[in-house]
Order: sequence, then C-alpha cells, then structure tokens
Amino acid sequence: MAVAITAPVQAANDDSKVTNFLLGNGMEVVVLPDHRAPMVTHMVWYKIGSADEPPGKSGIAHFVEHLMFKDTSNHTAAEFDQAVADIGGSKNAFTSYDYTAFFETVTPSALEQMMDFEADRMRNLILADDVVKTERDVILEERRGSIENNPRAVLDEEVIATLWQNQPYRIPVIGWRQEMENLNRADAKAFYDKYYRPNNAVLVVAGDVEPETVEALAENTYGKVARGPNPSPRIRPIEPQQHTRRAVTLSDARVAMPGFSTQWVVPSYHRAKPGEAEALDLLAEILGGGENSRLHQELVVKRGIATEAGASFQGTALDATSFSIHGSPRTDAKLVDLEAAADAEVARIAKDGVTDDELDRAKNRQVRSVMFAHDEPDLIANLYGSTLATGGNVQDVIEWPDRIRKVTADQVKAVAARYLVFDHSTTGYLLPETEN
Repeated sequence: MAVAITAPVQAANDDSKVTNFLLGNGMEVVVLPDHRAPMVTHMVWYKIGSADEPPGKSGIAHFVEHLMFKDTSNHTAAEFDQAVADIGGSKNAFTSYDYTAFFETVTPSALEQMMDFEADRMRNLILADDVVKTERDVILEERRGSIENNPRAVLDEEVIATLWQNQPYRIPVIGWRQEMENLNRADAKAFYDKYYRPNNAVLVVAGDVEPETVEALAENTYGKVARGPNPSPRIRPIEPQQHTRRAVTLSDARVAMPGFSTQWVVPSYHRAKPGEAEALDLLAEILGGGENSRLHQELVVKRGIATEAGASFQGTALDATSFSIHGSPRTDAKLVDLEAAADAEVARIAKDGVTDDELDRAKNRQVRSVMFAHDEPDLIANLYGSTLATGGNVQDVIEWPDRIRKVTADQVKAVAARYLVFDHSTTGYLLPETEN
C-alpha cells in the first residue's frame, strides 16, 4: 500500500501539486501534474553513480547504464526502441557521480508501457558475454571521442583529479581507460545485482497525469518487482582540509583559444550548514552567472580582455562539491592579466561583499529559473530526481525559493571569504602548443 504526502508547488500552473509516496517494495515515487500539454516525462533514478564504484572498476556505473538498453528475458532492445519511436517519443539515460537516471518522454497513454519496460529491465537484464564485450568497445570509443580527442576535456579531467585529494569525485564518470579495458561480465552483473533494485530507486513522473493514475500504474508494474536487500550506507572517503594552491597546465597544438579555470572545494546542499549552499548559489550568479554578472561586465564589456568569463556552483551532490570561475582572453590580451582581473573580482566580493540591489536581482533570476522549469516536464523531473538521489527530499525542492529569498548580503560575503581562498585552489591552464 502506498503512503502519500501532498504539498503545493509555486509553479506557473497554480493547480499543480507534487505527490510523494512509497511503494510497498520501497521504491519512492514523485508525481508532478501539469495538464498544459499532452506529454509526460517518466524518469527512474538509481542512487548509484561513479563515486560508488569498487576500487579498480572505474566506469562500471556508466558501463551498466549502457548495458541496460540491451535485451531482457521479456523484451528485446529493439522492442523497447520501436515502442518509443512508434509514438514519436524519446528516451535516453545518463550517469553522474551520485546517480544514474533513465527517462522517456511520451504521450500519457504510453506511460504504463514505459513503466513496464523500465520495471522489466530493473531485474531481468540479460548480460551475455558477447554483448558485454561489444558494449565495452562502445564506451572505450566514447571516451576516445569525448575526452581523449578534446584538449579541454583532457585538462578538465586532470584538474578534477588534482582538485580532489581523497574523494572519489576525482575519478572521471566515464572511467580511466586502463580500468575500462578490463571491465567484464562478472563486474557488470555484480554491480547490476547489487544496485538495480526498487528500494534503491526513485520514480519521477511529470506532465499530463493524475497522481492516482500514476500510483495505480506504478503498483501494477514496479510494485511487482521484489524488494532487494537494504542498500548499504553511502559512506565515502572524507576530503581533508586543503592547504596548497595547485596548477595544471596542458599545451596542445589543437588549442586555438587559451583559457583558465580555478576551482575550490565547497559544501553541497546536502552537506552545507543552513543557508551556505543558497549563498554559494547566489554568489555564483552574481559573480559569473550571465551577461549581467560581475565577471562578464568587468572583463568582457568594460575592459575588453575576455571573450567569455563566468562562474558556477555544482550544488547537487551527495558529498562536498566544487565552485569555479573561468575565462578566455581576447586575442590581444594576455591570459595572466585575465586571470588576475578575475581573481580581483573574487577578492573584492570576499572583502567588500555585494550590494543589496545585485543580490535582489540575482535572487529574482534564480527563483524565476525554477518557476520556468515547471514549464518543461523534463527539467522539473530532473530537479526533483537529482535532489532525492543525493540525500534531499521533496520539501527541500518546494522550499528552495523561500530559502533563496532569505539569503543576506553578509552571508554571500561570508561564503566568498571562507571558501574562495586562492591558497586552497586548483587552476587549470589550456594553452596553444608553442614551438621551441
């Protein structure tokens, strides 16, 4: 029997309500009704990502995500593909450090069929040796195309490996090549059997649906999948306090435009003290969130030394996370001058803080972005799914705009001064190759 909790959401559709309940086998379900368009996004989030992989098996989470699109004991892979194509829908999946998600966007009448396919591959995947070997070649080629043939991606990978001294976030989601090459059927089956269970998953359904309908369909599909053993606590290595400033440099003949990025370890929403993550979010928006940000206005518009400059805060994570600034110089500007100017903007906020006006504007942009997300079923489903898969709950999402509105200028200044310390940072430099 499902236990439901219903709470209002401040969305563009005032009649929207988010409904949250558990199936008897422990699978959590979130329903986000929106009847403005006859479509629905159906997502299954597993609380397992690359940061949970066994030592020496990097890439196994992403590898199993690929294998989930193969045959099961009840359906062929082609059957699933054809069912989605026949109704003009779409489907895909992605793996992150902390979760793996599978999703379909279809018409409401196809929702039960999508649930049936997903519930089936949750436990009935066929992992034949030939399929595993072929798909391993696919992920190795994916690594070659997305990382090894892209200098910026190679640098990013090395910077992240340097930023984290103890956390498994230092290992790329796709995996290290030398370990990927040795992944086999036994590795895939052990990972699949351990983590692909209803009580380690969250179902999010957003769009033209009613909660009662979703509950009935979920009970009839996912509810029939046996509960697995209780998931083990996701205990990760703890990142030590950092004491050094580190730099990573990559020179490559394929680089036409140089650039830099500086990153710091900061708390995520799941790990931060009350108000800190919200303040970091607003700091990123004020510092480098778009054309109105300090970095863009000062470095691109006023001084004309950058082609682009920005900042970001990756707040959704199970453990600590990162805050970064980045920029690329104009052809007649020096990278060292651009970096110094960007650093000065960070230091200015840490010393002098932000104005009430720019803080209010940043709050409005942040809150509006969440309101607009309710107009896209896939965006709002992502917001809820990623939060629930990293230790949050439905109420965290609902209350986020109010928490953002309560952030003070002093809080923004405080997190800048506390966390954006250059002596505890990691900077990556992407440079054209120079002749000797």
